[in-house]
Amino acid sequence: MSITVEEKTRLIKEFATKEGDTGSPEVQIAILTSRINTLTEHFKTHKKDNHGRRGLLKMVAQRRKLLDYTKAKDEARYTDLIQKLGIRR
Repeated sequence: MSITVEEKTRLIKEFATKEGDTGSPEVQIAILTSRINTLTEHFKTHKKDNHGRRGLLKMVAQRRKLLDYTKAKDEARYTDLIQKLGIRR
């Protein structure tokens, strides 16, 4: 249910703000979005997996907090990020 090492490395390279950046909000949001999408697909076939659903809800809440933080710090980075990831309208 987690993402592969290659996928995580690709996301880090794509969304990093500088060399060796793994903790910026952009990178964290990108990784969480990938994990959320993977879990969403999982729940299409495993409808009764309530323990996994709790983890999904925690990830969505964490991503929401990081998005709020990014929006408060720099609105341009926020809009660019949600556009790249395809979340929201």
